[in-house]
Amino acid sequence: MSLRRDFIKIPLTLGAAGVLGLTGLPTLAQPLQLLNVSYDPTRELYVEFNQAFAKYWKGRTGQDVQVKQSHGGSGKQARSVIDGLEADVVTLALGGDIDALVAHGGWVARDWQKRLPHNASPYTSTIVLVVRKGNPKNVRDWDDLVRPGVSVITPNPKTSGGARWNYLAAWEFGKRRYGGDARARDFAARLFGNVPVLDTGARGATITFAQRNQGDVLIAWENEAWLLQKEFAGKVDIVYPTLTILAEPPVAVVDRNVDRRGTRAIAEEYLKFLYAEQGQDIIGRNFYRPAVSKAAQAKYAQQFPKLNLFTIDEAFGGWAKADKEHFAEGGSFDQVYTRK
Repeated sequence: MSLRRDFIKIPLTLGAAGVLGLTGLPTLAQPLQLLNVSYDPTRELYVEFNQAFAKYWKGRTGQDVQVKQSHGGSGKQARSVIDGLEADVVTLALGGDIDALVAHGGWVARDWQKRLPHNASPYTSTIVLVVRKGNPKNVRDWDDLVRPGVSVITPNPKTSGGARWNYLAAWEFGKRRYGGDARARDFAARLFGNVPVLDTGARGATITFAQRNQGDVLIAWENEAWLLQKEFAGKVDIVYPTLTILAEPPVAVVDRNVDRRGTRAIAEEYLKFLYAEQGQDIIGRNFYRPAVSKAAQAKYAQQFPKLNLFTIDEAFGGWAKADKEHFAEGGSFDQVYTRK
């Protein structure tokens, strides 16, 4: 699917048709539907992955399956599931959003992160900077984003998981470069002083930058940056900062829904297929970093430079602590972003 067409025709949040109410294990005569509720930039990944999984499942069981997709800001997507969106699986941007499904209604079991390899993250990514071709503002690192006259595009951390990765990557850079949390807060305030608009999700921010031609720099997922470079060849460049964050987007079965509909077996197999060699290859082809396959890692190594990365646990003590300190009501983001 062309990203350019995707930008123009696909709304920022895609609704998905409800999944068939199944009372037992599906039969061959009954076409099966699954709903994958995901975050913004995974559209292209799951279009290809879902086709491959449907072919695999058909060959294994003789049964047809259609996997529907729903996309939006990761935080908003989690709230939609809590409010009743009938997801069989969630593939979200950060573990905190799946933890919310545990805490608010028990939609997902508490041991979700132990059910699959690599802490239930079949791929990793990171946060990079996208600039106009030729880098006219000479952006080389995070501290260039706070210069006067540099307009920065990033989504809203209140609704977007990607935006939370963006914010924390910038915060940790400021903390290490200038010394301490007080200096990091000042750095974040200056950076967001250069942000003219906050979209609700990562794909919306990409549209603002690429289609609406706003901003000098887009803070983006690495895979989104590569898609932009591929689809808008000759118009953008990717800048890898000297320090950035290791993003580990997690996946989980929505236990309450799959048990009610009898779709647990196929939902679990769907997520396991992400770790299979074919799934890992599709992940690399769509510019995510394969988490477990050595073959896929080697195959796509050239498009993924080695980086100076830190983890959410190392720098912030995990998502629960980071959410409370930075993104809860009155947290650091509310303190630094005062524009109404």
